[in-house]
Amino acid sequence: MMQRLLTNAGPIAHLAGSGPICGHVQDESALVAEAGLAILVEDHIIKKIGESAELESEFSGAEILDLEGKAVIPGLVDSHTHLLWSGDRSREVSWRQKGLTYRQIAERGGGIGATVLPTRDSDESDLAHLGIERMREALRNGTTHMEAKSGYGLNTETELRLLSIAESISAIQGLPSLDLTWLGAHAAPPSSSIDSYFEEIMSEQLPAIIEQGIARSADVFCEPGWFNLEQTEDIMKASRDGGLDLRLHVDEFEDGGGGMLAAELQVTTADHAHYTSDDARAAMSDAGVNCGFLPGTPYSMGADYPPFAHCLENEWAWTIASDFNPNCRTLSLPFISSILVQRNEISPITSLIACTRNSAITTPHPSGLVHGQIVEGGIANLNIIDGPWWEGWCLQPGHSPFAATMLEGELIFH
Repeated sequence: MMQRLLTNAGPIAHLAGSGPICGHVQDESALVAEAGLAILVEDHIIKKIGESAELESEFSGAEILDLEGKAVIPGLVDSHTHLLWSGDRSREVSWRQKGLTYRQIAERGGGIGATVLPTRDSDESDLAHLGIERMREALRNGTTHMEAKSGYGLNTETELRLLSIAESISAIQGLPSLDLTWLGAHAAPPSSSIDSYFEEIMSEQLPAIIEQGIARSADVFCEPGWFNLEQTEDIMKASRDGGLDLRLHVDEFEDGGGGMLAAELQVTTADHAHYTSDDARAAMSDAGVNCGFLPGTPYSMGADYPPFAHCLENEWAWTIASDFNPNCRTLSLPFISSILVQRNEISPITSLIACTRNSAITTPHPSGLVHGQIVEGGIANLNIIDGPWWEGWCLQPGHSPFAATMLEGELIFH
């Protein structure tokens, strides 16, 4: 048994509690402990939190790391990523600047389809290498757990291969843990239509995904021009019947009714949800459906941001994630959070909750232990900020704010 004792911590934003935090935080002191505490870690579990002097005396045989007043926050949880793909779509920025819409870019040969062919042509070692490097980048920016989707194969063989590769790299020590999602219903493959591909999904691909048994969840890009409400409902119901948890992409470009469908199906999280109506958001909240905002995407596309503050006022549960993909190439949740804090007047504590405690609910840790919080009995995933104030975690866009990250009990210095 390995014991590590982190002593003389600065403020600890532990965020302890059950369930999502909705609405404005009224009492920040209930979620942030004052400086001077210590955290005892045994193997990969947080065993005790208490006064530094007391724990140093009680556990004198532990390996001690003096934090010298550095603040601590939970390990970050990135609940929406497109981890595995190959290719480069940088040229699309000039098309967007000329006024082309996402759909027009896809019709011109860009978009999701432009990533599919390079991904299909990449061998497993190349894709695994890309995934590992991306996970290392996420870890440098404090992410200790990631949801990771397939979705750039768009045929049965490649979708199965992407999930198999993701499973293999998820077993590598010293990298964030992964929660795997099948997103075969992402778009129509090149030289195909949504309708014909939908039939292939239902008759061939989804049964193969269920038989493979790697993906924990299923996801569909439910948007006018992509998978319609009826197709999405059929895929979601068949996925649930096959034992998969449910997630959705909805209402990214317009209110296409995806949010209301998410509420009716009681999926775990409905992401993007940029243009979801208030009625649908209320229905989602009543049904226990999380609203997964992805602010890096409107940042990359030069679009307006979702109504974060409005959702806070209405006490609707929401999260944020990186949405790492070929058009939004960041794995830094501190940067994503800086968009909220420095451009949308959202408090640092609310932004932190949105990618820790709340997002951990939508993407559980494979150990089954509590994560996204710093609590006794929880997984020992946390970040040590290179400074005395926990708020500094989201105020350095372009730089990692962390001196070190503890990943399942192991300290990794940055």
